[in-house]
Amino acid sequence: MLDTGPDLSTGLFSHIDFSNGAVAAVSGGSDSTALLLLLKQHLDKTAPSAKLLAATIDHGLRQGSADEARTVAKLCADRGIAHHILAWPGAKPSTGLPAAAREARYRLLASAARAEGIGLIVTGHTADDQAETVLMRRDRNDATRGEGRGLAGMAPATLHDWRDWIVRPLLGVRRHALRDFLRRQQVGWAEDPTNADKAFERPRMRAALAGEAGAQRMNDALALAARQAGDRTRLGGEAARLIERFASQPAAGLIRLDPALLGAGADRAAVYALRVLLAASGGVAFLPDQARGEALFARLKAGFLCATLSRTVIDFRRAGIFLRREMRGLPAAAVTIAGAIWDGRRQITLNDAGGALLIAPFGAMAAKRLAVGGGETPPSLLRAALAAEPGWPQPVEKVGPEPDRPTSQGFAASAVVAPFARFLPSFDLAPARGGGAGGGAPAPAAKRRGGGGGWCVGRKRRKNPPEV
Repeated sequence: MLDTGPDLSTGLFSHIDFSNGAVAAVSGGSDSTALLLLLKQHLDKTAPSAKLLAATIDHGLRQGSADEARTVAKLCADRGIAHHILAWPGAKPSTGLPAAAREARYRLLASAARAEGIGLIVTGHTADDQAETVLMRRDRNDATRGEGRGLAGMAPATLHDWRDWIVRPLLGVRRHALRDFLRRQQVGWAEDPTNADKAFERPRMRAALAGEAGAQRMNDALALAARQAGDRTRLGGEAARLIERFASQPAAGLIRLDPALLGAGADRAAVYALRVLLAASGGVAFLPDQARGEALFARLKAGFLCATLSRTVIDFRRAGIFLRREMRGLPAAAVTIAGAIWDGRRQITLNDAGGALLIAPFGAMAAKRLAVGGGETPPSLLRAALAAEPGWPQPVEKVGPEPDRPTSQGFAASAVVAPFARFLPSFDLAPARGGGAGGGAPAPAAKRRGGGGGWCVGRKRRKNPPEV
Protein backbone atom coordinates (compact mmCIF):
# COMPACT_ATOMS: atom_id res chain seq x y z
CA MET A 1 0.00 0.00 0.00
CA LEU A 2 1.28 3.47 -0.84
CA ASP A 3 1.94 5.75 2.12
CA THR A 4 -0.38 8.75 1.91
CA GLY A 5 -0.59 9.64 5.61
CA PRO A 6 0.46 12.94 7.13
CA ASP A 7 3.94 11.68 8.06
CA LEU A 8 5.35 10.20 4.88
CA SER A 9 8.82 10.07 6.43
CA THR A 10 7.84 7.04 8.53
CA GLY A 11 9.73 4.08 7.08
CA LEU A 12 10.85 5.82 3.89
CA PHE A 13 14.45 6.31 5.01
CA SER A 14 14.90 3.71 7.76
CA HIS A 15 16.95 1.40 5.49
CA ILE A 16 19.49 4.09 4.60
CA ASP A 17 22.66 4.84 6.58
CA PHE A 18 23.02 8.62 6.83
CA SER A 19 26.00 8.60 9.18
CA ASN A 20 28.14 10.27 6.51
CA GLY A 21 25.41 12.68 5.44
CA ALA A 22 23.50 13.03 2.19
CA VAL A 23 23.16 15.30 -0.82
CA ALA A 24 19.51 15.81 -1.78
CA ALA A 25 18.93 16.63 -5.45
CA VAL A 26 16.27 19.38 -5.42
CA SER A 27 15.01 20.94 -8.65
CA GLY A 28 12.19 22.89 -7.04
CA GLY A 29 9.50 20.60 -8.44
CA SER A 30 6.99 18.88 -6.17
CA ASP A 31 8.76 15.51 -5.92
CA SER A 32 12.21 16.78 -4.97
CA THR A 33 10.85 19.53 -2.70
CA ALA A 34 8.82 16.96 -0.77
CA LEU A 35 11.87 14.69 -0.63
CA LEU A 36 13.94 17.45 0.95
CA LEU A 37 11.38 18.31 3.62
CA LEU A 38 10.69 14.66 4.44
CA LEU A 39 14.39 13.91 4.65
CA LYS A 40 14.96 16.91 6.91
CA GLN A 41 12.17 15.69 9.20
CA HIS A 42 13.71 12.22 9.31
CA LEU A 43 17.22 13.43 10.07
CA ASP A 44 16.01 15.87 12.73
CA LYS A 45 14.37 12.93 14.50
CA THR A 46 16.97 10.20 13.98
CA ALA A 47 20.35 11.73 13.12
CA PRO A 48 20.41 15.47 13.91
CA SER A 49 24.19 15.66 13.49
CA ALA A 50 24.14 14.19 9.98
CA LYS A 51 25.21 16.57 7.23
CA LEU A 52 22.44 17.45 4.76
CA LEU A 53 23.23 19.39 1.60
CA ALA A 54 20.54 20.35 -0.92
CA ALA A 55 21.84 20.77 -4.46
CA THR A 56 20.00 22.35 -7.39
CA ILE A 57 21.26 21.86 -10.93
CA ASP A 58 20.75 24.84 -13.22
CA HIS A 59 21.09 23.29 -16.66
CA GLY A 60 20.74 26.70 -18.29
CA LEU A 61 18.34 25.24 -20.85
CA ARG A 62 15.34 27.51 -20.37
CA GLN A 63 14.40 30.91 -19.09
CA GLY A 64 13.39 30.89 -15.44
CA SER A 65 15.64 28.04 -14.29
CA ALA A 66 17.91 30.43 -12.38
CA ASP A 67 14.91 31.94 -10.56
CA GLU A 68 13.70 28.46 -9.61
CA ALA A 69 17.13 27.62 -8.20
CA ARG A 70 17.07 30.81 -6.11
CA THR A 71 13.60 29.88 -4.82
CA VAL A 72 14.99 26.56 -3.62
CA ALA A 73 17.88 28.41 -2.00
CA LYS A 74 15.43 30.62 -0.07
CA LEU A 75 13.40 27.60 1.08
CA CYS A 76 16.60 25.97 2.33
CA ALA A 77 17.74 29.14 4.09
CA ASP A 78 14.37 29.40 5.85
CA ARG A 79 14.68 25.79 7.03
CA GLY A 80 18.36 25.90 7.99
CA ILE A 81 19.49 23.56 5.19
CA ALA A 82 22.80 24.08 3.38
CA HIS A 83 22.25 24.62 -0.33
CA HIS A 84 24.40 24.82 -3.47
CA ILE A 85 23.40 25.85 -6.99
CA LEU A 86 25.38 23.85 -9.54
CA ALA A 87 25.54 25.11 -13.12
CA TRP A 88 25.99 22.95 -16.22
CA PRO A 89 28.48 25.03 -18.23
CA GLY A 90 29.45 24.92 -21.88
CA ALA A 91 27.64 24.24 -25.14
CA LYS A 92 24.70 21.85 -25.06
CA PRO A 93 24.27 19.01 -27.57
CA SER A 94 21.79 19.41 -30.40
CA THR A 95 20.65 15.78 -30.09
CA GLY A 96 20.23 13.47 -27.11
CA LEU A 97 19.71 16.43 -24.79
CA PRO A 98 17.74 14.62 -22.02
CA ALA A 99 20.41 11.92 -21.69
CA ALA A 100 23.23 14.47 -21.74
CA ALA A 101 21.47 16.57 -19.09
CA ARG A 102 21.01 13.49 -16.93
CA GLU A 103 24.73 12.62 -17.21
CA ALA A 104 25.69 16.20 -16.34
CA ARG A 105 23.29 16.22 -13.40
CA TYR A 106 24.76 13.13 -11.77
CA ARG A 107 28.32 14.26 -12.47
CA LEU A 108 27.69 17.60 -10.77
CA LEU A 109 25.90 16.00 -7.83
CA ALA A 110 28.72 13.50 -7.34
CA SER A 111 31.32 16.28 -7.42
CA ALA A 112 29.39 18.25 -4.82
CA ALA A 113 29.05 15.17 -2.61
CA ARG A 114 32.76 14.38 -2.76
CA ALA A 115 33.68 17.97 -1.98
CA GLU A 116 31.68 17.66 1.24
CA GLY A 117 32.97 14.17 2.08
CA ILE A 118 29.55 12.65 1.35
CA GLY A 119 29.05 9.48 -0.68
CA LEU A 120 25.26 9.41 -0.78
CA ILE A 121 22.96 11.21 -3.23
CA VAL A 122 19.20 11.08 -2.65
CA THR A 123 16.74 11.76 -5.46
CA GLY A 124 12.97 12.24 -5.56
CA HIS A 125 11.99 9.67 -8.22
CA THR A 126 8.44 8.46 -7.55
CA ALA A 127 6.17 5.55 -8.45
CA ASP A 128 4.87 7.70 -11.32
CA ASP A 129 8.42 8.08 -12.67
CA GLN A 130 8.94 4.34 -12.33
CA ALA A 131 5.80 3.48 -14.28
CA GLU A 132 6.71 5.93 -17.04
CA THR A 133 10.22 4.51 -17.27
CA VAL A 134 9.04 0.91 -17.50
CA LEU A 135 6.41 1.63 -20.14
CA MET A 136 8.83 3.67 -22.26
CA ARG A 137 11.38 0.86 -22.13
CA ARG A 138 8.73 -1.74 -22.96
CA ASP A 139 7.68 0.28 -26.01
CA ARG A 140 11.30 0.50 -27.14
CA ASN A 141 11.83 -3.23 -26.61
CA ASP A 142 8.70 -3.98 -28.63
CA ALA A 143 9.94 -1.73 -31.42
CA THR A 144 13.43 -3.25 -31.51
CA ARG A 145 12.58 -6.80 -30.39
CA GLY A 146 14.89 -6.32 -27.44
CA GLU A 147 15.24 -8.78 -24.57
CA GLY A 148 13.44 -6.56 -22.08
CA ARG A 149 16.33 -6.23 -19.63
CA GLY A 150 15.37 -2.68 -18.60
CA LEU A 151 11.84 -3.56 -17.51
CA ALA A 152 12.92 -3.73 -13.87
CA GLY A 153 12.88 0.06 -14.02
CA MET A 154 14.95 2.23 -11.73
CA ALA A 155 16.72 0.44 -8.90
CA PRO A 156 16.15 1.63 -5.32
CA ALA A 157 19.90 2.27 -5.18
CA THR A 158 22.56 2.69 -7.88
CA LEU A 159 26.32 2.91 -7.49
CA HIS A 160 27.66 5.75 -9.65
CA ASP A 161 31.23 5.62 -10.97
CA TRP A 162 31.93 2.68 -8.67
CA ARG A 163 31.93 4.90 -5.54
CA ASP A 164 28.87 7.15 -4.96
CA TRP A 165 25.43 5.82 -4.09
CA ILE A 166 22.32 7.28 -5.71
CA VAL A 167 19.31 6.34 -3.57
CA ARG A 168 15.63 6.63 -4.55
CA PRO A 169 13.52 6.22 -1.39
CA LEU A 170 10.25 7.49 -2.96
CA LEU A 171 9.83 4.82 -5.66
CA GLY A 172 6.85 3.42 -3.77
CA VAL A 173 5.11 6.79 -3.35
CA ARG A 174 2.72 8.42 -5.82
CA ARG A 175 3.23 12.03 -6.85
CA HIS A 176 -0.22 13.10 -5.68
CA ALA A 177 0.62 11.96 -2.12
CA LEU A 178 3.73 14.14 -2.13
CA ARG A 179 1.78 17.14 -3.39
CA ASP A 180 -0.85 16.64 -0.70
CA PHE A 181 2.00 16.64 1.85
CA LEU A 182 3.35 19.92 0.47
CA ARG A 183 -0.08 21.54 0.58
CA ARG A 184 -0.40 20.57 4.23
CA GLN A 185 3.01 22.13 4.81
CA GLN A 186 1.90 25.23 2.85
CA VAL A 187 4.91 24.88 0.58
CA GLY A 188 4.67 25.54 -3.15
CA TRP A 189 6.65 24.08 -6.01
CA ALA A 190 7.73 24.95 -9.53
CA GLU A 191 6.21 23.40 -12.65
CA ASP A 192 8.82 22.68 -15.30
CA PRO A 193 7.20 23.45 -18.68
CA THR A 194 9.29 20.78 -20.39
CA ASN A 195 7.34 18.18 -18.39
CA ALA A 196 4.38 18.99 -20.63
CA ASP A 197 6.36 19.28 -23.88
CA LYS A 198 5.24 16.33 -25.97
CA ALA A 199 8.28 16.72 -28.20
CA PHE A 200 9.95 14.55 -25.54
CA GLU A 201 9.17 10.91 -24.83
CA ARG A 202 8.52 11.11 -21.09
CA PRO A 203 5.91 13.93 -21.23
CA ARG A 204 4.07 11.93 -23.91
CA MET A 205 3.99 8.89 -21.64
CA ARG A 206 3.01 11.04 -18.64
CA ALA A 207 0.03 12.40 -20.58
CA ALA A 208 -0.99 8.86 -21.58
CA LEU A 209 -1.06 7.83 -17.90
CA ALA A 210 -3.01 10.86 -16.68
CA GLY A 211 -6.45 10.41 -15.16
CA GLU A 212 -8.45 7.27 -14.46
CA ALA A 213 -7.84 5.87 -17.94
CA GLY A 214 -4.14 5.43 -17.20
CA ALA A 215 -4.49 4.14 -13.64
CA GLN A 216 -4.60 0.47 -14.60
CA ARG A 217 -1.66 0.85 -16.98
CA MET A 218 0.34 2.44 -14.17
CA ASN A 219 -0.50 -0.35 -11.73
CA ASP A 220 0.41 -2.96 -14.34
CA ALA A 221 3.71 -1.21 -15.05
CA LEU A 222 4.64 -1.13 -11.37
CA ALA A 223 3.76 -4.81 -10.99
CA LEU A 224 5.87 -5.62 -14.05
CA ALA A 225 8.81 -3.67 -12.61
CA ALA A 226 8.59 -5.58 -9.33
CA ARG A 227 8.50 -8.97 -11.11
CA GLN A 228 11.37 -8.06 -13.42
CA ALA A 229 13.50 -6.69 -10.57
CA GLY A 230 13.02 -9.90 -8.60
CA ASP A 231 13.83 -12.06 -11.60
CA ARG A 232 16.89 -9.98 -12.48
CA THR A 233 18.18 -10.14 -8.92
CA ARG A 234 17.68 -13.91 -8.72
CA LEU A 235 19.30 -14.52 -12.09
CA GLY A 236 22.25 -12.32 -11.16
CA GLY A 237 22.68 -14.20 -7.90
CA GLU A 238 22.63 -17.56 -9.70
CA ALA A 239 25.14 -16.31 -12.27
CA ALA A 240 27.45 -15.00 -9.52
CA ARG A 241 27.36 -18.38 -7.76
CA LEU A 242 28.26 -20.13 -11.01
CA ILE A 243 31.18 -17.75 -11.52
CA GLU A 244 32.39 -18.37 -7.98
CA ARG A 245 32.13 -22.13 -8.51
CA PHE A 246 33.50 -22.51 -12.04
CA ALA A 247 35.69 -19.45 -12.79
CA SER A 248 39.27 -18.74 -11.76
CA GLN A 249 41.99 -16.31 -12.78
CA PRO A 250 45.33 -17.96 -13.64
CA ALA A 251 46.89 -14.56 -14.46
CA ALA A 252 45.93 -10.92 -14.80
CA GLY A 253 43.61 -10.59 -17.78
CA LEU A 254 42.95 -14.32 -18.11
CA ILE A 255 39.82 -16.07 -16.88
CA ARG A 256 39.49 -19.85 -16.89
CA LEU A 257 36.09 -21.50 -16.89
CA ASP A 258 35.78 -25.12 -15.82
CA PRO A 259 34.03 -26.96 -18.68
CA ALA A 260 31.75 -28.48 -16.04
CA LEU A 261 29.87 -25.17 -16.23
CA LEU A 262 28.40 -26.34 -19.54
CA GLY A 263 26.64 -29.26 -17.84
CA ALA A 264 25.74 -27.63 -14.53
CA GLY A 265 22.03 -27.70 -15.41
CA ALA A 266 21.48 -23.96 -15.08
CA ASP A 267 21.84 -22.85 -18.68
CA ARG A 268 19.99 -19.54 -18.34
CA ALA A 269 22.19 -18.40 -15.47
CA ALA A 270 25.30 -19.85 -17.14
CA VAL A 271 24.64 -17.87 -20.33
CA TYR A 272 24.21 -14.71 -18.25
CA ALA A 273 27.44 -15.44 -16.35
CA LEU A 274 29.24 -15.95 -19.67
CA ARG A 275 27.90 -12.65 -21.03
CA VAL A 276 29.06 -10.77 -17.91
CA LEU A 277 32.54 -12.32 -18.10
CA LEU A 278 32.82 -11.55 -21.82
CA ALA A 279 31.95 -7.89 -21.23
CA ALA A 280 34.38 -7.70 -18.30
CA SER A 281 37.20 -9.36 -20.25
CA GLY A 282 36.66 -7.21 -23.31
CA GLY A 283 35.98 -3.96 -21.48
CA VAL A 284 32.82 -3.28 -23.48
CA ALA A 285 30.05 -1.04 -22.16
CA PHE A 286 27.19 -3.46 -22.90
CA LEU A 287 26.69 -7.16 -22.38
CA PRO A 288 26.77 -9.15 -25.61
CA ASP A 289 23.16 -9.66 -26.67
CA GLN A 290 21.20 -12.64 -25.43
CA ALA A 291 21.04 -14.41 -28.81
CA ARG A 292 24.82 -14.28 -29.31
CA GLY A 293 25.43 -15.42 -25.75
CA GLU A 294 23.14 -18.40 -26.24
CA ALA A 295 24.73 -19.26 -29.60
CA LEU A 296 28.23 -19.17 -28.09
CA PHE A 297 27.13 -21.32 -25.17
CA ALA A 298 25.69 -23.89 -27.58
CA ARG A 299 28.92 -23.93 -29.60
CA LEU A 300 30.93 -24.46 -26.43
CA LYS A 301 28.70 -27.39 -25.56
CA ALA A 302 29.46 -28.85 -28.98
CA GLY A 303 33.22 -28.99 -28.33
CA PHE A 304 36.55 -27.18 -28.62
CA LEU A 305 36.64 -23.84 -30.42
CA CYS A 306 38.41 -20.50 -30.68
CA ALA A 307 36.18 -17.49 -31.31
CA THR A 308 35.93 -13.77 -30.59
CA LEU A 309 32.97 -11.89 -29.12
CA SER A 310 32.82 -8.50 -27.39
CA ARG A 311 36.58 -7.92 -27.87
CA THR A 312 37.19 -11.19 -25.99
CA VAL A 313 38.97 -14.28 -27.30
CA ILE A 314 37.19 -17.46 -26.19
CA ASP A 315 39.63 -20.37 -26.37
CA PHE A 316 38.24 -23.80 -25.42
CA ARG A 317 41.05 -26.31 -24.88
CA ARG A 318 41.57 -29.48 -22.90
CA ALA A 319 42.89 -27.33 -20.07
CA GLY A 320 39.62 -25.37 -19.88
CA ILE A 321 37.69 -22.50 -21.42
CA PHE A 322 39.84 -19.37 -21.40
CA LEU A 323 38.73 -15.75 -21.86
CA ARG A 324 41.14 -12.90 -22.58
CA ARG A 325 41.16 -9.49 -24.22
CA GLU A 326 41.96 -9.63 -27.92
CA MET A 327 44.98 -7.58 -29.02
CA ARG A 328 43.09 -5.63 -31.66
CA GLY A 329 42.00 -2.14 -30.68
CA LEU A 330 44.01 -1.81 -27.47
CA PRO A 331 44.63 1.78 -26.31
CA ALA A 332 47.69 3.63 -27.55
CA ALA A 333 50.20 4.92 -25.04
CA ALA A 334 48.61 7.81 -23.17
CA VAL A 335 49.06 9.90 -20.08
CA THR A 336 46.86 8.43 -17.36
CA ILE A 337 45.71 10.05 -14.13
CA ALA A 338 44.55 8.43 -10.92
CA GLY A 339 41.06 6.95 -11.09
CA ALA A 340 41.02 6.69 -14.89
CA ILE A 341 39.45 3.63 -16.49
CA TRP A 342 41.93 2.03 -18.89
CA ASP A 343 40.51 0.10 -21.86
CA GLY A 344 37.15 -0.22 -20.05
CA ARG A 345 38.68 -2.98 -17.89
CA ARG A 346 41.07 -1.53 -15.33
CA GLN A 347 40.80 1.33 -12.89
CA ILE A 348 44.22 2.92 -12.41
CA THR A 349 45.50 3.89 -8.98
CA LEU A 350 48.78 5.81 -8.94
CA ASN A 351 51.15 5.23 -6.06
CA ASP A 352 52.29 8.85 -6.39
CA ALA A 353 49.03 10.76 -5.96
CA GLY A 354 50.56 13.92 -7.40
CA GLY A 355 51.88 12.43 -10.64
CA ALA A 356 50.72 11.10 -13.96
CA LEU A 357 51.98 8.09 -15.87
CA LEU A 358 52.36 7.13 -19.49
CA ILE A 359 50.59 3.77 -19.76
CA ALA A 360 50.31 1.46 -22.75
CA PRO A 361 49.60 -2.24 -23.29
CA PHE A 362 52.47 -4.37 -22.03
CA GLY A 363 52.83 -5.86 -25.50
CA ALA A 364 53.43 -9.24 -27.07
CA MET A 365 57.20 -8.82 -27.46
CA ALA A 366 57.69 -7.96 -23.79
CA ALA A 367 55.35 -10.77 -22.71
CA LYS A 368 57.42 -13.32 -24.67
CA ARG A 369 60.41 -12.53 -22.47
CA LEU A 370 58.52 -13.26 -19.27
CA ALA A 371 59.06 -16.48 -17.38
CA VAL A 372 55.56 -17.93 -17.00
CA GLY A 373 54.09 -21.36 -16.41
CA GLY A 374 54.34 -23.89 -13.65
CA GLY A 375 50.65 -24.75 -13.69
CA GLU A 376 48.10 -26.35 -15.98
CA THR A 377 47.47 -23.17 -17.99
CA PRO A 378 49.36 -23.12 -21.32
CA PRO A 379 52.17 -20.52 -21.16
CA SER A 380 51.10 -19.11 -24.51
CA LEU A 381 47.73 -18.11 -23.04
CA LEU A 382 49.34 -16.53 -19.98
CA ARG A 383 51.61 -14.43 -22.20
CA ALA A 384 48.77 -13.45 -24.54
CA ALA A 385 46.68 -12.23 -21.60
CA LEU A 386 49.56 -10.31 -19.98
CA ALA A 387 50.37 -8.65 -23.31
CA ALA A 388 46.99 -6.89 -23.22
CA GLU A 389 47.38 -5.63 -19.65
CA PRO A 390 48.44 -2.04 -18.81
CA GLY A 391 52.17 -1.63 -18.40
CA TRP A 392 55.25 0.37 -19.29
CA PRO A 393 54.43 3.18 -16.83
CA GLN A 394 56.80 6.13 -16.75
CA PRO A 395 56.67 9.62 -15.28
CA VAL A 396 55.42 11.98 -17.96
CA GLU A 397 58.57 14.07 -17.79
CA LYS A 398 60.79 10.98 -18.20
CA VAL A 399 59.81 9.23 -21.40
CA GLY A 400 62.24 6.49 -22.31
CA PRO A 401 62.83 2.71 -22.22
CA GLU A 402 61.87 0.88 -19.05
CA PRO A 403 62.51 -2.69 -17.93
CA ASP A 404 60.08 -5.22 -19.36
CA ARG A 405 57.38 -5.95 -16.81
CA PRO A 406 53.59 -6.31 -16.78
CA THR A 407 53.15 -4.19 -13.68
CA SER A 408 55.08 -1.52 -11.81
CA GLN A 409 55.34 0.01 -8.40
CA GLY A 410 54.14 3.20 -10.06
CA PHE A 411 50.48 2.14 -10.28
CA ALA A 412 47.95 -0.56 -9.54
CA ALA A 413 45.19 -1.75 -11.87
CA SER A 414 41.98 -3.15 -10.40
CA ALA A 415 39.26 -4.97 -12.34
CA VAL A 416 36.22 -3.04 -13.55
CA VAL A 417 33.14 -4.69 -15.04
CA ALA A 418 32.48 -2.23 -17.84
CA PRO A 419 28.67 -2.52 -18.19
CA PHE A 420 28.32 -1.69 -14.50
CA ALA A 421 31.18 0.79 -14.10
CA ARG A 422 29.15 3.97 -14.72
CA PHE A 423 25.83 2.98 -13.16
CA LEU A 424 25.50 -0.21 -11.10
CA PRO A 425 21.86 -0.88 -10.08
CA SER A 426 21.38 -2.62 -6.76
CA PHE A 427 19.77 -5.64 -8.41
CA ASP A 428 23.00 -6.22 -10.38
CA LEU A 429 25.37 -6.19 -7.40
CA ALA A 430 26.07 -9.92 -7.42
CA PRO A 431 27.01 -10.34 -11.10
CA ALA A 432 29.03 -7.09 -11.02
CA ARG A 433 31.17 -8.45 -8.21
CA GLY A 434 31.37 -11.87 -9.81
CA GLY A 435 32.41 -10.37 -13.14
CA GLY A 436 35.84 -9.64 -11.69
CA ALA A 437 36.28 -13.42 -11.29
CA GLY A 438 38.49 -12.84 -8.30
CA GLY A 439 40.31 -10.02 -10.07
CA GLY A 440 39.69 -7.34 -7.45
CA ALA A 441 36.41 -5.77 -8.51
CA PRO A 442 35.29 -3.57 -5.63
CA ALA A 443 32.45 -4.72 -3.42
CA PRO A 444 29.79 -1.99 -3.15
CA ALA A 445 28.95 -0.97 0.41
CA ALA A 446 25.37 -2.20 0.42
CA LYS A 447 23.55 -5.14 1.89
CA ARG A 448 20.13 -6.69 1.92
CA ARG A 449 18.05 -5.68 4.87
CA GLY A 450 17.00 -8.60 7.01
CA GLY A 451 13.28 -9.27 6.72
CA GLY A 452 12.40 -5.94 5.15
CA GLY A 453 13.31 -6.56 1.55
CA GLY A 454 14.86 -3.10 1.20
CA TRP A 455 18.42 -2.02 0.69
CA CYS A 456 20.60 -0.78 3.52
CA VAL A 457 22.86 1.72 1.84
CA GLY A 458 25.68 3.81 3.19
CA ARG A 459 29.06 5.17 2.25
CA LYS A 460 31.73 3.45 4.32
CA ARG A 461 35.25 4.65 3.68
CA ARG A 462 37.15 1.49 4.40
CA LYS A 463 39.82 -0.57 2.79
CA ASN A 464 37.69 -3.70 2.45
CA PRO A 465 33.99 -2.91 2.10
CA PRO A 466 31.52 -5.41 3.56
CA GLU A 467 30.36 -8.36 1.53
CA VAL A 468 27.05 -7.98 -0.28
